Amino acid sequence: MPPTMPPTRRALLGTLGVAALATVAAAPAPGSRPAAPTGIPVPLRLPPPTGPWPVGTVALHLVDDSRPDPLLPAKPYRELMAGLWYPAEPGAGHPTAPWLPPAAAADWDAHSAPALGVPAGAADWRGIRTHARTGAPVARRAGRLPVVLFSPGDGGTRALGTTLVEELASRGHLVVTLDSTYEAEQVEFPGGRVERALPLPDDLTPEVVAALLAGHSRARLADARFVLGALDRLARGDRPGTGTGTGTGTGPLPDGLAEAADPARTGVLGQSLGGSVAAQLAHDEPRVRAAADLDGALLGPVADSGLAKPFLLMASGTKTLRTEPSWASCWAASTGLRHALRLRNAAHGSYTDLQVLLPQLVRRLPVPDAAGLIGTVDPRRSLAAQRTAVAAFFARYLTGRPTGFLDRPGDDWPELEVLR
Repeated sequence: MPPTMPPTRRALLGTLGVAALATVAAAPAPGSRPAAPTGIPVPLRLPPPTGPWPVGTVALHLVDDSRPDPLLPAKPYRELMAGLWYPAEPGAGHPTAPWLPPAAAADWDAHSAPALGVPAGAADWRGIRTHARTGAPVARRAGRLPVVLFSPGDGGTRALGTTLVEELASRGHLVVTLDSTYEAEQVEFPGGRVERALPLPDDLTPEVVAALLAGHSRARLADARFVLGALDRLARGDRPGTGTGTGTGTGPLPDGLAEAADPARTGVLGQSLGGSVAAQLAHDEPRVRAAADLDGALLGPVADSGLAKPFLLMASGTKTLRTEPSWASCWAASTGLRHALRLRNAAHGSYTDLQVLLPQLVRRLPVPDAAGLIGTVDPRRSLAAQRTAVAAFFARYLTGRPTGFLDRPGDDWPELEVLR
């Protein structure tokens, strides 16, 4: 964290890497708020995954009553929303899931979109559909599924990783996405209740920023360990239910899901702060075999002690292993197999769904500094490169399928540069 960082809300969010300042950015100054929309909201679409399997999904409402909420200590338990994404049986009868549930989408439209320079009501956020069918049965022929935990950037909703998450599920993984309640800008619980992020302090000195980062990271690590325990119980045939440290679900699990998870093959993936959490979790947890960090500076002991497990780092812009001190120290101390790629002409938000959503908006209305948010890389090529690299990493280290892509992408991928 730069010691001379200006103590402003926007500077804090830049340090935290909040999905390119998208999700908890400060409201525009008076007179600079985006103009109200005058026409029909712009429809937005997510590109389909490319793997061989259809995708299913289910949301889980989890309650960990073994600890008070780390971000709201007056609450005697930790309450979370998670999404499970998996290869599904083909067939109709199950509706596709929304990108955001209705109340969260309305909150995003009112609070998060204007921070991007997108006026409230200008885009049809509620109308975005994923390609996953809610509650669809698990594909039996997919066998036991390697598990990937996904963590978004600080302040960001778990939905911001949908394009990568669906890709991994379509290639035979069980992916668990997790919201960090009271840190994420909006989290919708059953019944339409939305819990918003706690307000940031007014005096954002570097010391306050460091304390916030540390607190958010600790909360996420504890959340991830709780989810790992829930997955262990799921693999033993126990349905997550009410009780100490076990959680409560939103409804029946899809057919075949309980016996499908293979926690012995677990990896973690994260963007920005989520990438830092992924690396630290792999450092601390014997249950985690590999970690992938999408453009996140590293916090905690892993930054100095490195990793003895497979590690993928994907950078944006002009960053190198030497320009980010935490990357340099981690890289030098690591003894595990490691790979570093840079996505040329990308920005921090390129590693979120904004990479494919903002260009659709730019065609219809001005979005201030869209290039600063998602770079100038071709969005289709950017997503294809990310999907290919992340899938290759987890295929190699969770399923044992060798690939040389991470060390030599080849001439077909001029967007990717191997960092040494």
